[in-house]
Amino acid sequence: MLAFAKSVDRAVKKILTAFCAILLLLMVVFTVYSVVMRYVFENPPVWGDLLTVLSNIWLVFLALALTVRDKDHIALDLIYTRLPLKGAFLVQQFWSLIIFGLGLVMIIYGIEAVATMGGKYWEMWYFAWEDGGFVFKPNYMPKKYAIAIVPISGFLVCVAALASILEDCVRLKAGTYRLSGDTDIQTES
Repeated sequence: MLAFAKSVDRAVKKILTAFCAILLLLMVVFTVYSVVMRYVFENPPVWGDLLTVLSNIWLVFLALALTVRDKDHIALDLIYTRLPLKGAFLVQQFWSLIIFGLGLVMIIYGIEAVATMGGKYWEMWYFAWEDGGFVFKPNYMPKKYAIAIVPISGFLVCVAALASILEDCVRLKAGTYRLSGDTDIQTES
């Protein structure tokens, strides 16, 4: 069971990393295209800047889940190194639980925001799923599509925080626990 969980964890990390790389590439492509069209051809697309911003927002929210899982988020490393190993473990798990709570807030209020978000981006046409397939919609893209990343990211943050907590508990029990980012301190039980 543990091996299956580790393989799922690695697969999710690879998929999220690839998706973040694609979003970063899209940001660069949209920006370069917009700049070339604006200054060379004097005909900038109305959607270029919006897609760059939306790609950036989605990239940041997806990268949040990756940083939580890798424990690369803001941490009090100076305090961890001064505490005994089990004390540092408890503080680190407390912060992981706080981050899990943040993920729950993102899910709850993100779903509410998506459900109640009005308005449309006048620059964007969009595709929708209707009658078992994608259909091109020649009117404006609803703004709720842009903020749909909030509950998605909240779910991923919750999963990452739980995975981090479980991994740390297993490592502490096995005697192989190390503080996040710590490579030099020897673990003592």
